[in-house]
Amino acid sequence: MTTVDYFFSTSSPWTYLGSKRFTEIAAKAGATVNVYPVAFHEVFAVSGGLPLPKRSPQRQAYRLQELARWKRRTGLPLIEQPTNFPSTDPISAQMIVAARLGGQDALGLSNAILAALWEEDRNIDDAGVLVSVADAIGLDGKTLIETAQTDAVAEQYEADTKAAIDMGIFGAPSYLIDGELFWGQDRVDFVAEKLGVA
Repeated sequence: MTTVDYFFSTSSPWTYLGSKRFTEIAAKAGATVNVYPVAFHEVFAVSGGLPLPKRSPQRQAYRLQELARWKRRTGLPLIEQPTNFPSTDPISAQMIVAARLGGQDALGLSNAILAALWEEDRNIDDAGVLVSVADAIGLDGKTLIETAQTDAVAEQYEADTKAAIDMGIFGAPSYLIDGELFWGQDRVDFVAEKLGVA
C-alpha cells in the first residue's frame, strides 16, 4: 500500500482548492495518507517564502486573479477574501494532529476545517467553531479540542514542522510519495499518476 505524506496549512486557500480532489485520488488508489498540518511561517523562514502581507502588491494582486481562476476551474464555493483570513492560532492544526494521534479521521477533519474557512468564512481560531466542525462530521469535538490544547500535541506539531523542513517542504499543499515531492493543488494530476490512478 502506498503512503502519502501530506503537508499543508489550515489557512491555505490552495490546500482547500486541492483537498477534495486529493482525497478522492488517495481513496481511489487505496493510499494511506499521513496528515501533517505544519507551521508554514517557520517553513517560510528557512525556505525563502514570504507570508502574504509581506509579498509585493503585484504578487498579492496576481494571487487573487489565480484564486478566481481556480474557483471557476474547480467549481468550488471559494470565498476569495474571507474576513477570518489569515488564521493566526495553531489550534486548528493541533486539533488535526490530535485526531491523527488518536487514530481518527484527520484527513476528513482537515477538509472540514478548510471548508469552514474558505466556504463559510468561519473563524477557525475559535475553539467553539472547531468543536462544531468536528461534531458535524461525526467526531467528538469536545475531546479533540481538549487534547489539541495539551503540551504533547503542541510538541508533536512542532516536531512535524521540523520534520517538514528537514524533508525539504517549502509550500502548501505538498504531497510526498516515495521520496518524490509534489507541490501545489495544480500538481494533483501528477499525484494521481504517481499513485497509478491517472
